Amino acid sequence: MADESMFEFLHAELVSYVISSLDSDKKETDLSTLEYLGFSTGYRIIERLTKEWPRFKDELETMKFICTDFWTSINKKQIDNLRTNHQGVYVLQDNAFRFLTRLSANRQYLEMAPKYVAFTCGLIRGALSNLGINSMVTAEVQTMPACKFHIQVQRTNRYLDSSEVHYHQSPRFGSSVML
Repeated sequence: MADESMFEFLHAELVSYVISSLDSDKKETDLSTLEYLGFSTGYRIIERLTKEWPRFKDELETMKFICTDFWTSINKKQIDNLRTNHQGVYVLQDNAFRFLTRLSANRQYLEMAPKYVAFTCGLIRGALSNLGINSMVTAEVQTMPACKFHIQVQRTNRYLDSSEVHYHQSPRFGSSVML
């Protein structure tokens, strides 16, 4: 219980610090710093969580892992609902999203919700990136504390020429990975 409270407090302070450090004209729109911090954190967390796991067989299996094991390791509960159109669009719904449960449900706080979900959008995107899925993650909050995370898998339909191929050392995928 103490760990959960400390993580919630750390997240609230992280949001406050990042927002207060931005220029006054960017405070409402620039959440990229929070998203990037989440990305790098998610990238590292998934490395540890999947260390002993075999490689996932497909995209859907990866998303199910994100909704169960990954989400539980961070939020102490699983995602309430996972939906997909089987064409690269996934919607993860959390009916009691951890970082929104302590906020009031009135209109003022609903407008502040993007600040509290940006880090988690980055967490998801970073985890998926480490698992080989390039994606765009956005969040939607219509009623507090429920939150829907929309994941759009970025697919390329063209062949790469040799000048566009880069290799990256990664312990997760063996000696080298083509990026």
